[in-house]
Amino acid sequence: MSVESLAVSLASIVAGAIASVTGFGIGSILTPTLSLWMDGRVAVALVAVPHLAGTAVRFAMLRGRVDRSVMWRFGLASAAGGLTGALFQSALGGPVLMIVLAVLLLLVAAGELTGLIGRLRFTGPSAWIAGVVSGLLGGLVGNQGGIRSAALLGFGLSREVFVATATAIALFVDGARLPVYLATAGDEVWAQRQFMLIACAGVIAGTVAGARLLRGIPETAFRKIVAILLAALGLALLARAR
Repeated sequence: MSVESLAVSLASIVAGAIASVTGFGIGSILTPTLSLWMDGRVAVALVAVPHLAGTAVRFAMLRGRVDRSVMWRFGLASAAGGLTGALFQSALGGPVLMIVLAVLLLLVAAGELTGLIGRLRFTGPSAWIAGVVSGLLGGLVGNQGGIRSAALLGFGLSREVFVATATAIALFVDGARLPVYLATAGDEVWAQRQFMLIACAGVIAGTVAGARLLRGIPETAFRKIVAILLAALGLALLARAR
């Protein structure tokens, strides 16, 4: 196995495990990893395939814990935003967008760690707006999981319900954006099919292993873990935008 294949395999396993615990992380880890060896636009499109595979497995394990009210209100809006973002990805992507996204994630992480997010709740139109914005930004940069989780923190969901609902919403977004990515970069993704297959296998393996970790995390610690990972993602995006 080449160094590149080994790196993708390890990164995908870690990504799948983290996503099982937090509801996001596959795109955040795999996209920059694959971008080391291919164009960033192709990496975003390629990652959508293992992202869908891992999300589907995670949903099968957690589907009984989904908050259906949040799923439908937030999920449909997020899918619409994700489709729009994917369509405009090539025109609007860039360092400035990465910086805006990073700052948003850092603000949400700070709000959660200081307790301010705990007093925030999305109801009515604000839930739809949060869904559209998270999906739009995710479609543009391929890292919708962090933005989605940042918005979902405001709904006050318990640990497993949070991950299950985030997973169900991710399926909405994947269904909206994947056809667009394949239509615009399908040939380039197919040319990198070895990486795609390795990533799919690794993400699925990590997802199954990570599901066991979720059950052992105390409720009080879960939101802090999500906040710390959001902060790490925000800092990583700032570094990439430089």
